[in-house]
Amino acid sequence: MIFILLLLLFLTCCVSGTFVVNVTQASYQAEENQNITLEWTFSTRTSLKSVYIVCEMFTETRISVLFHLHQGVESPESQDPQFAGRVQWDKDVLTEGRLTLHVSRLRTSDSGFYVCDILIKSEGRNSRRCWLNVTAAAEPRPLTQTVKPHQKIQGIIALYIGLGISAVALLALFVSLTLSFLRPVYTTGIEKA
Repeated sequence: MIFILLLLLFLTCCVSGTFVVNVTQASYQAEENQNITLEWTFSTRTSLKSVYIVCEMFTETRISVLFHLHQGVESPESQDPQFAGRVQWDKDVLTEGRLTLHVSRLRTSDSGFYVCDILIKSEGRNSRRCWLNVTAAAEPRPLTQTVKPHQKIQGIIALYIGLGISAVALLALFVSLTLSFLRPVYTTGIEKA
């Protein structure tokens, strides 16, 4: 009886050992607010209905479900709220043996190990992991403009010319208004004489 159990255990390991899952990259580096595509490949082409996938993110403090596929149908209700609306997958390449997960608007809290456990009915089960490190976005540098000494002098001259023209225009306006107020008084005085 023990011999039969050991034989079954050995055969199960051998059968599931033929199904291979790999990652296209062992580690990824990105900045906050960028998008990234994580990719796993597996050795079998299959129909969507025979595929079961659970992808999780592992950190020191927690485990979060990133993606869950059950018989080719996505199960968003099992997805961690941290990833809600930020993970898309490519259905077309899954039947060709590729799992691509597009994660958008990365956060620093997305850093961790990503493990996808893939089960294909009648083929087996296997998983691989990759590392994603998301760093804080670099602070944008303020634009500084270097002003050369001759540019500074030209700017001051232009300012004085502009002020001079404005002063002349104001003086002309003042004289014009003054004359227009004095004219009716002057003409009224001539008519009485």
